Amino acid sequence: MKKSPNILKLLIIGFIATLFLTACQGEPVSQANVTSDSEVSEPVTLKIAVLPILDALPMYVAEQEGLFEANNVRVTFIAAASAAERDQIIVAGQADGLINELVSTVLYNKDQVQVQVVRFARVATTQFPQYYILASKQSGITTPQELKGVDIGISQGTVIEYITDRLLQAEGLTAEDIKTIAVPKIPDRMALLSSGELRGATMPDPLSLLAIQQGAVLVLDDTKYPDYSYSTIAFRKAVIDQNPEAIRNFLQAIEEATAKINANPSQWAHLLTEKQLVPESLVGDYQLPTYPAAGVPSQAQWDDVVAWCQDKGLLTTDIAYSDSVTDQFLP
Repeated sequence: MKKSPNILKLLIIGFIATLFLTACQGEPVSQANVTSDSEVSEPVTLKIAVLPILDALPMYVAEQEGLFEANNVRVTFIAAASAAERDQIIVAGQADGLINELVSTVLYNKDQVQVQVVRFARVATTQFPQYYILASKQSGITTPQELKGVDIGISQGTVIEYITDRLLQAEGLTAEDIKTIAVPKIPDRMALLSSGELRGATMPDPLSLLAIQQGAVLVLDDTKYPDYSYSTIAFRKAVIDQNPEAIRNFLQAIEEATAKINANPSQWAHLLTEKQLVPESLVGDYQLPTYPAAGVPSQAQWDDVVAWCQDKGLLTTDIAYSDSVTDQFLP
């Protein structure tokens, strides 16, 4: 039986319409075909300027354990022998991030905001000090009060000077009582302290323990006043603005590495040696500090550092806390 021309026309039109609708709708969407931005985007590479300090251990653990890769970020480390060299690397734009503290953040940002703190790196606690004020064994000094008017070796205009002032002031010394002398290089400070040419000096952990091992006397550490002592992770503001998701991914990896370290501190002795984070003579006996969970310095901590910098003539203006410290990228 033949179909009429009208029926054939209708069938052809229906077939063409079906093809058109299928082309417009495309392939049916299923969960298997949905891909998030983070899955398709290439991981950003963050370059971190690092000193040979214990504060950097979570970064090295994150690298060793593949945590950066697992969180879709790449990290390369640029070694710096001193804070001055680290700062030159950052200012030149050769690195994106660094481990520093609020004194250096204030100095970076005194004219314009260059870096922003995104996390604590390490903090002093009531069990684990970060800075020590020491006396030479020849000095006979054993108490903070005996340091009144005594030259204390420091690196001037840095967190070492800030800690020296704040710890001794907390013990009752006045600004006029506290005398310091600039000895910027830690090896020089240690040598002068050991020989007795320097009667007092402020040193970071764990090098302070090496100085004690060599005969120096512990006068005061920051376990009594831990709110003054901490280091931070900071990034150049331009890098944060361009790659906010990479900063979040980086900090997630640091959080996971921190949990691993705190859960099993003895597991990382090889990194302490390999990365020269602890003097060789201390490895094996040195007890790792507890590393802080996600957090940033408080407004009060920032204000105190700003006030100290102003008192020292390092800063003539105010700098807003919100411009220099942010917690918005923390896990």
